[in-house]
Amino acid sequence: MAMKFRRLGRSDLEVSLIGLGTMTWGLQNTQAEGFAQMDYALERGINFFDTAELYAIPPSADTYGKTETIIGNWFAARGTRERVILASKIAGPGLQWIRNGGPIDGRSLRQALEDSLRRLRTDYIDLYQLHWPNRGSYHFGRIWNYAPDFDARAEEDHFLEVLRTLQDFIGEGKVRYIGLSNETAWGVMKWLQLAERHGLPRMVSIQNEYSLLCRHFEPDLSEISLAEDVGLLAWSPLTRGMISGKYLDGARPAGARLTIETRPEHRAVPAADEAIRRYGALARAHGLDVCQMALAFVNSRPFVASTLIGATNMRQLQTNIDSVDLTLSDEVIQGIAAIRRDFPMLF
Repeated sequence: MAMKFRRLGRSDLEVSLIGLGTMTWGLQNTQAEGFAQMDYALERGINFFDTAELYAIPPSADTYGKTETIIGNWFAARGTRERVILASKIAGPGLQWIRNGGPIDGRSLRQALEDSLRRLRTDYIDLYQLHWPNRGSYHFGRIWNYAPDFDARAEEDHFLEVLRTLQDFIGEGKVRYIGLSNETAWGVMKWLQLAERHGLPRMVSIQNEYSLLCRHFEPDLSEISLAEDVGLLAWSPLTRGMISGKYLDGARPAGARLTIETRPEHRAVPAADEAIRRYGALARAHGLDVCQMALAFVNSRPFVASTLIGATNMRQLQTNIDSVDLTLSDEVIQGIAAIRRDFPMLF
Protein backbone atom coordinates (compact mmCIF):
# COMPACT_ATOMS: atom_id res chain seq x y z
CA MET A 1 0.00 0.00 0.00
CA ALA A 2 1.20 3.52 -0.73
CA MET A 3 2.17 5.93 2.02
CA LYS A 4 -0.66 8.08 3.39
CA PHE A 5 -0.47 11.83 3.88
CA ARG A 6 -2.20 14.39 6.06
CA ARG A 7 -2.25 18.16 5.89
CA LEU A 8 -0.33 19.80 8.72
CA GLY A 9 -2.61 22.33 10.41
CA ARG A 10 -3.55 25.24 8.17
CA SER A 11 -0.32 25.02 6.21
CA ASP A 12 0.14 23.77 2.66
CA LEU A 13 2.35 20.93 3.91
CA GLU A 14 1.15 17.39 3.19
CA VAL A 15 3.22 15.24 5.53
CA SER A 16 3.56 11.47 5.48
CA LEU A 17 1.51 9.70 8.14
CA ILE A 18 4.72 8.00 9.20
CA GLY A 19 7.41 10.55 9.97
CA LEU A 20 11.08 9.72 10.39
CA GLY A 21 12.49 10.46 13.82
CA THR A 22 16.24 10.98 13.82
CA MET A 23 17.47 11.36 17.39
CA THR A 24 19.55 8.16 17.48
CA TRP A 25 21.89 9.26 14.70
CA GLY A 26 25.22 10.35 16.10
CA LEU A 27 25.18 8.08 19.15
CA GLN A 28 23.22 4.82 18.76
CA ASN A 29 23.57 5.01 14.99
CA THR A 30 26.52 5.99 12.82
CA GLN A 31 26.30 8.47 9.96
CA ALA A 32 26.28 5.57 7.48
CA GLU A 33 23.33 4.00 9.28
CA GLY A 34 21.52 7.33 9.34
CA PHE A 35 22.10 7.67 5.59
CA ALA A 36 20.69 4.16 5.02
CA GLN A 37 17.59 4.96 7.08
CA MET A 38 16.93 8.19 5.19
CA ASP A 39 17.46 6.49 1.83
CA TYR A 40 15.00 3.73 2.71
CA ALA A 41 12.42 6.06 4.24
CA LEU A 42 12.41 8.20 1.12
CA GLU A 43 11.96 5.10 -1.05
CA ARG A 44 8.94 4.10 1.06
CA GLY A 45 7.25 7.46 0.55
CA ILE A 46 8.17 9.18 3.83
CA ASN A 47 8.62 12.89 3.15
CA PHE A 48 8.66 14.20 6.74
CA PHE A 49 11.87 14.12 8.81
CA ASP A 50 11.96 15.47 12.36
CA THR A 51 15.10 16.52 14.20
CA ALA A 52 16.30 19.05 16.79
CA GLU A 53 19.40 20.98 17.73
CA LEU A 54 19.46 18.93 20.96
CA TYR A 55 19.99 15.57 19.23
CA ALA A 56 21.64 12.98 19.45
CA ILE A 57 19.95 11.42 22.48
CA PRO A 58 20.73 10.96 25.37
CA PRO A 59 21.60 14.65 25.31
CA SER A 60 25.06 15.87 26.23
CA ALA A 61 27.57 18.47 25.21
CA ASP A 62 29.33 15.79 23.16
CA THR A 63 26.27 14.73 21.16
CA TYR A 64 24.70 18.19 20.71
CA GLY A 65 24.05 18.98 17.04
CA LYS A 66 25.36 15.66 15.69
CA THR A 67 22.04 14.51 14.25
CA GLU A 68 21.48 17.73 12.33
CA THR A 69 25.02 17.44 10.97
CA ILE A 70 24.34 13.92 9.68
CA ILE A 71 21.15 15.07 7.96
CA GLY A 72 23.00 18.00 6.40
CA ASN A 73 25.71 15.71 5.12
CA TRP A 74 23.04 13.45 3.60
CA PHE A 75 21.40 16.40 1.84
CA ALA A 76 24.76 17.38 0.42
CA ALA A 77 25.62 13.84 -0.67
CA ARG A 78 22.24 12.91 -2.13
CA GLY A 79 20.84 16.23 -3.38
CA THR A 80 17.51 15.41 -1.74
CA ARG A 81 16.68 18.58 0.20
CA GLU A 82 13.66 19.50 -1.94
CA ARG A 83 12.11 16.04 -1.46
CA VAL A 84 11.96 16.36 2.33
CA ILE A 85 9.68 18.34 4.61
CA LEU A 86 12.21 19.09 7.31
CA ALA A 87 11.33 19.89 10.92
CA SER A 88 13.72 20.98 13.64
CA LYS A 89 13.49 22.52 17.11
CA ILE A 90 15.10 25.07 19.34
CA ALA A 91 15.85 23.71 22.81
CA GLY A 92 14.09 25.24 25.80
CA PRO A 93 15.93 26.37 28.93
CA GLY A 94 17.86 24.26 31.40
CA LEU A 95 20.81 22.68 29.56
CA GLN A 96 24.04 24.52 30.31
CA TRP A 97 25.80 23.43 27.12
CA ILE A 98 23.07 25.05 25.00
CA ARG A 99 23.40 28.84 25.24
CA ASN A 100 24.21 28.56 28.97
CA GLY A 101 20.79 27.07 29.70
CA GLY A 102 19.00 30.31 28.82
CA PRO A 103 15.35 30.71 27.81
CA ILE A 104 13.84 30.88 24.36
CA ASP A 105 13.77 34.54 23.34
CA GLY A 106 14.42 36.61 20.25
CA ARG A 107 18.20 36.46 20.57
CA SER A 108 18.42 32.73 21.29
CA LEU A 109 16.03 31.97 18.44
CA ARG A 110 18.27 33.79 15.99
CA GLN A 111 21.39 31.99 17.13
CA ALA A 112 19.71 28.58 17.27
CA LEU A 113 18.18 28.91 13.82
CA GLU A 114 21.39 30.07 12.14
CA ASP A 115 23.36 27.26 13.79
CA SER A 116 20.77 24.65 12.74
CA LEU A 117 20.75 25.91 9.16
CA ARG A 118 24.52 25.64 9.04
CA ARG A 119 24.56 22.08 10.39
CA LEU A 120 21.67 21.02 8.16
CA ARG A 121 23.35 22.59 5.11
CA THR A 122 20.14 24.21 3.98
CA ASP A 123 18.84 27.77 3.76
CA TYR A 124 15.38 27.00 5.17
CA ILE A 125 13.50 24.76 7.61
CA ASP A 126 9.95 23.78 6.73
CA LEU A 127 8.69 23.48 10.32
CA TYR A 128 10.52 25.19 13.18
CA GLN A 129 9.35 24.14 16.65
CA LEU A 130 9.82 25.22 20.26
CA HIS A 131 11.10 22.05 21.95
CA TRP A 132 9.64 22.79 25.40
CA PRO A 133 8.19 25.89 27.08
CA ASN A 134 10.22 28.37 29.11
CA ARG A 135 7.73 28.11 31.96
CA GLY A 136 7.92 24.32 32.16
CA SER A 137 5.17 21.77 31.63
CA TYR A 138 4.05 18.35 32.78
CA HIS A 139 6.07 16.45 30.17
CA PHE A 140 9.22 14.33 30.66
CA GLY A 141 7.92 12.64 33.81
CA ARG A 142 6.82 15.75 35.66
CA ILE A 143 3.08 15.16 35.57
CA TRP A 144 2.71 13.86 39.14
CA ASN A 145 4.10 17.02 40.72
CA TYR A 146 3.25 19.60 38.06
CA ALA A 147 1.91 22.76 39.68
CA PRO A 148 1.68 25.74 37.28
CA ASP A 149 3.30 28.81 38.80
CA PHE A 150 4.02 31.63 36.40
CA ASP A 151 3.08 35.21 35.59
CA ALA A 152 0.55 34.91 32.76
CA ARG A 153 1.05 38.50 31.61
CA ALA A 154 4.81 38.04 31.45
CA GLU A 155 4.29 34.85 29.46
CA GLU A 156 2.12 36.73 26.98
CA ASP A 157 4.92 39.25 26.47
CA HIS A 158 7.36 36.39 25.93
CA PHE A 159 5.02 34.67 23.45
CA LEU A 160 4.72 37.89 21.47
CA GLU A 161 8.50 38.36 21.32
CA VAL A 162 8.88 34.81 20.05
CA LEU A 163 6.10 35.14 17.47
CA ARG A 164 7.52 38.41 16.13
CA THR A 165 10.96 36.84 15.80
CA LEU A 166 9.50 33.82 14.02
CA GLN A 167 7.60 36.19 11.73
CA ASP A 168 10.95 37.72 10.80
CA PHE A 169 12.35 34.26 9.98
CA ILE A 170 9.37 33.54 7.74
CA GLY A 171 9.79 36.90 6.01
CA GLU A 172 13.46 36.09 5.40
CA GLY A 173 12.54 32.74 3.86
CA LYS A 174 14.45 30.79 6.51
CA VAL A 175 11.37 29.19 8.08
CA ARG A 176 8.13 28.22 6.36
CA TYR A 177 5.89 27.27 9.31
CA ILE A 178 6.10 27.10 13.09
CA GLY A 179 5.03 24.58 15.70
CA LEU A 180 5.03 23.69 19.37
CA SER A 181 6.33 20.72 21.33
CA ASN A 182 5.62 19.44 24.83
CA GLU A 183 3.01 22.15 25.35
CA THR A 184 -0.13 22.30 27.48
CA ALA A 185 -3.71 23.17 26.55
CA TRP A 186 -3.37 26.68 28.01
CA GLY A 187 -0.15 27.23 26.11
CA VAL A 188 -1.53 26.13 22.75
CA MET A 189 -4.61 28.32 23.03
CA LYS A 190 -2.58 31.33 24.17
CA TRP A 191 -0.21 31.00 21.19
CA LEU A 192 -3.19 30.83 18.82
CA GLN A 193 -5.03 33.69 20.50
CA LEU A 194 -2.07 36.06 20.38
CA ALA A 195 -1.24 35.18 16.79
CA GLU A 196 -4.79 35.99 15.70
CA ARG A 197 -5.01 39.15 17.76
CA HIS A 198 -1.72 40.60 16.51
CA GLY A 199 -1.62 39.27 12.96
CA LEU A 200 1.35 37.00 13.68
CA PRO A 201 2.21 33.49 12.38
CA ARG A 202 -0.02 30.68 13.59
CA MET A 203 1.27 27.46 15.13
CA VAL A 204 0.39 24.61 12.77
CA SER A 205 1.44 21.63 14.90
CA ILE A 206 2.19 20.31 18.34
CA GLN A 207 4.72 17.54 18.98
CA ASN A 208 3.84 15.75 22.20
CA GLU A 209 4.33 12.24 23.52
CA TYR A 210 1.48 9.92 22.54
CA SER A 211 1.23 6.13 22.56
CA LEU A 212 -0.84 3.25 23.91
CA LEU A 213 0.92 3.75 27.24
CA CYS A 214 0.85 7.56 27.27
CA ARG A 215 -2.52 9.14 26.50
CA HIS A 216 -2.05 12.56 28.18
CA PHE A 217 -2.97 14.25 24.89
CA GLU A 218 -6.57 13.18 25.42
CA PRO A 219 -9.10 14.61 25.92
CA ASP A 220 -8.34 18.34 26.05
CA LEU A 221 -5.39 18.70 23.70
CA SER A 222 -6.96 16.34 21.17
CA GLU A 223 -10.06 18.54 21.16
CA ILE A 224 -7.93 21.64 20.53
CA SER A 225 -6.00 19.81 17.83
CA LEU A 226 -9.17 18.93 15.91
CA ALA A 227 -11.12 22.15 16.47
CA GLU A 228 -8.21 24.54 15.91
CA ASP A 229 -6.31 22.64 13.20
CA VAL A 230 -3.11 22.04 15.16
CA GLY A 231 -1.94 18.58 14.11
CA LEU A 232 -0.27 16.25 16.57
CA LEU A 233 3.18 14.97 15.71
CA ALA A 234 3.23 11.96 18.02
CA TRP A 235 6.63 11.30 19.54
CA SER A 236 7.61 8.02 21.18
CA PRO A 237 4.61 6.11 19.78
CA LEU A 238 6.28 2.87 20.95
CA THR A 239 7.11 4.39 24.37
CA ARG A 240 10.86 4.25 23.76
CA GLY A 241 10.44 0.69 22.50
CA MET A 242 8.96 -0.49 25.80
CA ILE A 243 5.74 -1.75 24.18
CA SER A 244 7.79 -4.49 22.48
CA GLY A 245 8.33 -6.14 25.86
CA LYS A 246 12.11 -6.12 25.57
CA TYR A 247 12.52 -4.21 28.83
CA LEU A 248 10.11 -6.28 30.93
CA ASP A 249 11.18 -7.06 34.50
CA GLY A 250 14.13 -4.70 34.30
CA ALA A 251 15.79 -6.27 31.27
CA ARG A 252 18.30 -4.03 29.52
CA PRO A 253 19.45 -5.53 26.19
CA ALA A 254 22.92 -4.50 25.05
CA GLY A 255 22.90 -1.29 23.02
CA ALA A 256 19.18 -0.64 23.50
CA ARG A 257 17.89 2.84 24.18
CA LEU A 258 17.09 2.43 27.87
CA THR A 259 20.36 0.57 28.38
CA ILE A 260 22.46 3.53 27.24
CA GLU A 261 20.15 6.20 28.71
CA THR A 262 21.91 8.42 31.24
CA ARG A 263 18.72 9.87 32.74
CA PRO A 264 16.30 8.09 35.09
CA GLU A 265 13.52 6.35 33.14
CA HIS A 266 10.25 7.47 34.70
CA ARG A 267 8.22 5.16 32.45
CA ALA A 268 9.78 1.97 33.81
CA VAL A 269 7.33 1.18 36.61
CA PRO A 270 5.66 -2.14 37.58
CA ALA A 271 2.24 -1.03 36.34
CA ALA A 272 3.76 -0.32 32.91
CA ASP A 273 5.08 -3.88 32.77
CA GLU A 274 1.59 -5.21 33.48
CA ALA A 275 0.04 -3.03 30.79
CA ILE A 276 2.72 -4.07 28.29
CA ARG A 277 1.98 -7.74 29.00
CA ARG A 278 -1.73 -7.11 28.40
CA TYR A 279 -1.14 -5.28 25.12
CA GLY A 280 1.23 -8.02 24.00
CA ALA A 281 -1.37 -10.69 24.76
CA LEU A 282 -4.01 -8.72 22.85
CA ALA A 283 -1.75 -8.48 19.81
CA ARG A 284 -0.91 -12.19 19.89
CA ALA A 285 -4.59 -13.12 20.23
CA HIS A 286 -5.26 -11.33 16.94
CA GLY A 287 -2.11 -12.45 15.13
CA LEU A 288 -0.53 -9.01 15.26
CA ASP A 289 2.93 -7.69 15.97
CA VAL A 290 2.50 -5.59 19.12
CA CYS A 291 4.67 -2.74 17.79
CA GLN A 292 2.71 -2.56 14.56
CA MET A 293 -0.53 -2.66 16.55
CA ALA A 294 0.66 0.22 18.71
CA LEU A 295 1.68 2.30 15.70
CA ALA A 296 -1.53 1.50 13.81
CA PHE A 297 -3.52 2.75 16.80
CA VAL A 298 -1.67 6.07 16.81
CA ASN A 299 -1.96 6.32 13.02
CA SER A 300 -5.72 5.90 13.27
CA ARG A 301 -6.35 8.85 15.59
CA PRO A 302 -7.96 11.75 13.68
CA PHE A 303 -5.90 14.38 15.49
CA VAL A 304 -2.56 12.80 14.50
CA ALA A 305 -0.85 14.43 11.54
CA SER A 306 2.25 12.21 11.64
CA THR A 307 3.50 9.35 13.80
CA LEU A 308 7.22 9.82 14.42
CA ILE A 309 9.06 6.53 14.40
CA GLY A 310 12.63 6.06 15.52
CA ALA A 311 14.54 2.90 14.65
CA THR A 312 18.07 1.75 15.38
CA ASN A 313 18.18 -0.92 12.67
CA MET A 314 16.66 -1.46 9.25
CA ARG A 315 14.41 -4.32 10.33
CA GLN A 316 12.73 -2.08 12.90
CA LEU A 317 12.42 0.69 10.34
CA GLN A 318 10.77 -1.57 7.78
CA THR A 319 8.23 -3.08 10.17
CA ASN A 320 7.43 0.31 11.67
CA ILE A 321 6.72 1.79 8.24
CA ASP A 322 4.61 -1.26 7.35
CA SER A 323 2.20 -0.25 10.13
CA VAL A 324 0.71 2.25 7.68
CA ASP A 325 -0.96 -0.72 5.95
CA LEU A 326 -2.60 -2.05 9.13
CA THR A 327 -6.20 -1.24 10.02
CA LEU A 328 -7.20 -2.46 13.47
CA SER A 329 -10.46 -4.35 13.85
CA ASP A 330 -13.23 -3.11 16.12
CA GLU A 331 -12.44 -6.02 18.43
CA VAL A 332 -8.82 -4.90 18.78
CA ILE A 333 -9.86 -1.29 19.37
CA GLN A 334 -12.27 -2.48 22.08
CA GLY A 335 -9.50 -4.55 23.64
CA ILE A 336 -7.21 -1.49 23.71
CA ALA A 337 -9.97 0.55 25.37
CA ALA A 338 -10.46 -2.14 28.04
CA ILE A 339 -6.75 -2.23 28.88
CA ARG A 340 -6.60 1.55 29.05
CA ARG A 341 -9.40 1.59 31.64
CA ASP A 342 -7.33 -0.70 33.84
CA PHE A 343 -4.13 1.32 33.27
CA PRO A 344 -5.31 4.89 32.58
CA MET A 345 -2.17 6.85 33.54
CA LEU A 346 1.01 4.92 34.09
CA PHE A 347 3.56 7.72 34.23
